[in-house]
Amino acid sequence: MPDYQYKRIFLIVMDSVGIGEAPDAAEFNDVGADTLGHIAEKMNGLHMPNMAKLGLSHIKEIKGIPADEKPLAYYGKMQEASNGKDTMTGHWEIMGLYIDTPFKVFPDGFPDELLNELKEKTGRGIIGNKPASGTEILDELGEEHMKTGDLIVYTSADSVLQIAAHEEVVPLDELYRICEIARELTLDEKYMVGRIIARPFVGEPGAFVRTPNRHDYALKPFDRTVMNELKDDGLDVIAIGKISDIYDGEGITSSLRTKSNMDGMDKLVETLKSDFTGLSFLNLVDFDALYGHRRDPEGYGKALEEFDARLPEVFDLLKEDDLLVITADHGNDPVHHGTDHTREYVPLIAYSKKHQEANELPTAKTFADLGATVADNFKSTLPKYGTSFLSKLK
Repeated sequence: MPDYQYKRIFLIVMDSVGIGEAPDAAEFNDVGADTLGHIAEKMNGLHMPNMAKLGLSHIKEIKGIPADEKPLAYYGKMQEASNGKDTMTGHWEIMGLYIDTPFKVFPDGFPDELLNELKEKTGRGIIGNKPASGTEILDELGEEHMKTGDLIVYTSADSVLQIAAHEEVVPLDELYRICEIARELTLDEKYMVGRIIARPFVGEPGAFVRTPNRHDYALKPFDRTVMNELKDDGLDVIAIGKISDIYDGEGITSSLRTKSNMDGMDKLVETLKSDFTGLSFLNLVDFDALYGHRRDPEGYGKALEEFDARLPEVFDLLKEDDLLVITADHGNDPVHHGTDHTREYVPLIAYSKKHQEANELPTAKTFADLGATVADNFKSTLPKYGTSFLSKLK
């Protein structure tokens, strides 16, 4: 086996956990955004002793999280270079791509031309067609959908076309087929929607509940990512959570679906117990989907504390030649205006039991530095963007 610095790299993306406004925040109407900082203030201090040990408060002072005198991990922050602040842009950049044209958003709903094509190809009517919270639109239109069978189509501040349907009205396989049709239609450059999302739900009017059978239909990355290089080199690339959806399955050798953050951590623990060489890549989406967009700082704070409480189990299972990296893909400050993501720095934590020291890493000018580091470790082709910091980890 080649002599890799780390045999296994475990990458955790805490979806939307930003650590303060980026230098270009004004261009995104996000001046003052600070996801972690504002949550900590609302919680009157965050209790995250394990992230404290890893050096989180050395990156930026966070109420309730002491700056541990001798942090165990290398710590720093990364700035997004790409023109966007959505999940796909952040994740694609982490794996070495640069997105200069942002995916299209539809603040006034989707054009009639697109919806008419969708109606024609699916044989179903469409209601909604506006930006909305996924739970609120069910309260508003769920009953009408149950009576008519019309699809609830809505969007958000992200580049998404979401289709909600009751599982007893539109069977799952039909909903998935409808979303595949929508994906095909929106590949047209005039639409260029980042993701189509199937949003099945169950229940009765006034008590609708979204089910875990959500499915994302993303665009394929426009170029090879670090994951493609690892896979082609015979290494394992294990996707946990929505990672497979974000990259549309590209560069992935196995995929584990998750139903929640805690389920994601359970799957990570399973992966830690398995023998492989390569990358395990986990996305924890609840921070963003359940608390960030819903502007629920207390719920977000509790979810962060729950995540922190799972870290000792991870530490125990890490081997000497493993590397744990914790970061994020954008911000989503729950006290910021609106319901959109926020343009922020993201934290960067790199921990291994073999590290003899732990220092601050220079601020990365692109998330792609992380992908370059992963590629460098596995002696794979380096991405066009990003600079490896592997040699700084000692």
